[in-house]
Amino acid sequence: MRYMMTYDLMETARNTNQWLGATASAMASYPMFSAFPNPALNWMAAWGEVTERTYQRMVVKPDWGIRTFTCEDGKDHLVEITPVIERDFGDLLHFRVNGRKEQPRKVLVVAPMSGHYATLLRSTVKSLLVNCEVYITDWHNARDIPVSAGKFDVEDYTQYLVDFMREMGPETHVVAICQPAPLTLAATAYLAELDPAAQPTTLTLIGGPIDPDATPTEVTDFGRRVTMGQLEETMIQRVGFKYKGVGRMVYPGLLQLSSFMSMNSERHSKAFNDQIMRVSRGEASDHDAHNRFYDEYLAVMDMTAEFYLSTVERIFKNREIARNEFVVNGHKIDLSKITNVAVKTVEGANDDISAPGQCIAALDLCTGLPDSKKASHVEPGAGHYGIFAGRSWRDNIRPLVIDFMNSNVRKPKRASKPANKNSAA
Repeated sequence: MRYMMTYDLMETARNTNQWLGATASAMASYPMFSAFPNPALNWMAAWGEVTERTYQRMVVKPDWGIRTFTCEDGKDHLVEITPVIERDFGDLLHFRVNGRKEQPRKVLVVAPMSGHYATLLRSTVKSLLVNCEVYITDWHNARDIPVSAGKFDVEDYTQYLVDFMREMGPETHVVAICQPAPLTLAATAYLAELDPAAQPTTLTLIGGPIDPDATPTEVTDFGRRVTMGQLEETMIQRVGFKYKGVGRMVYPGLLQLSSFMSMNSERHSKAFNDQIMRVSRGEASDHDAHNRFYDEYLAVMDMTAEFYLSTVERIFKNREIARNEFVVNGHKIDLSKITNVAVKTVEGANDDISAPGQCIAALDLCTGLPDSKKASHVEPGAGHYGIFAGRSWRDNIRPLVIDFMNSNVRKPKRASKPANKNSAA
């Protein structure tokens, strides 16, 4: 599998399916056929339209689509997305609302690098923009990063987070969603020990695999069943000649997408069949619920091979975070060094990816943190996606997270008054 030809063949198959959809849509929509109404032609045109869009969006990075924000003055203010730090493998972005006074909470959202772009958290960002200054990690597609940029594994990812937190300062509230939760916890402990002045105020971990073995799921079982050699042989490919990262070893986004889809194949099949019927009846629209969801869900990115393999081996198989044995650049991280950062975990009762028990394990690992600075929440009826982007997030979880931030704001230290040595003064 580790050949450019395999990568290019997969891209060719995707491109062919997109072309087949476009061809079917064009042929079945030929104006002359309107003189001979035929439901089969309507279905064919609908199938082509849905198929073309499905395969086309797999290689397109979605736009943030956050252009304006309505403030308390009732006016729409432009939102400027500006890079604060730009790196080869990811940037730190700031969503700045022009003309609005700075908000009391500075929030860093750590987006997952698990096959989707950071834009998957668009609704999360929108909900926080209401009363927060929002920053986010925007990871790059590995296929577009030249080999000359070097490697990028879990240690490099952690170091990026350390640098981002240092840049933002100690008044930052960090929210890590899903995959980056264990590495964000490690980055916080790194700062707590080596640069305590830069450690954030609060850390909220949402649906992350801190201890994958606490509550096994299909995802964690897969990591146990497959050896690292099998993963490297079957999942890793070299980027083809079409992209800047030609020759780079990656875990292709299309392979990751196939894994996502297979976990709920019946649900996805029904969703696409229903959409085809809606299009054939003229009931679909460009921005209906189906297209809004799948425009984001199907847009996938490649991960560097070293990041994917080190995540499976060190986070899932060896459980280095769960055993407090994680090492970054030769320095052993000690989670007990977190003594002044309030930590909250959020889990979904119906989460089938990171089941309840995996994330809350972080609180037991923070042995140096008093109970008054620990909090946890399990959202009833919520799945993995719902705990950070659905109704459960909007109605229940977000208010709890904001309250947690507010109740743990550090009071600035008062400067000590210098002693007056002049007794006559």
